[in-house]
Amino acid sequence: QVQPVESGGRLVQPGDSLRLSCAASERTFSGYSVAWFRQAPGKEREFVAALRWSGGTIVYSDSLKGRFTISKEIAKNTVALQMNNLKPEDTAIYYCTAGTPIVSTMKTSAAYKYWGQGTQVTVSS
Repeated sequence: QVQPVESGGRLVQPGDSLRLSCAASERTFSGYSVAWFRQAPGKEREFVAALRWSGGTIVYSDSLKGRFTISKEIAKNTVALQMNNLKPEDTAIYYCTAGTPIVSTMKTSAAYKYWGQGTQVTVSS
């Protein structure tokens, strides 16, 4: 099995950029889809972006596409989430997850089996 481990979360100001990273322990991400979800206090977990490690499929939340970019770093066996022009409403715990969903379920949290512990992103002035 694969165990995602997130890093990079911190306190930033509105308008800043931040890059989160998700590393795979135990094994590689090969054969998996890797996704980012986030959960703000008092809210449900929300899909952010996902990609298939093998192949070119990438999907984004419609509301975040254009500000957030997901990418894979093959040499490091990590998946990055680049977040630009951050807003206070982006404050949340960001989770990395891996699984084997079909394309139509890549935005669904239940389709993923392996979850990281999360990394806190706080956007505040």
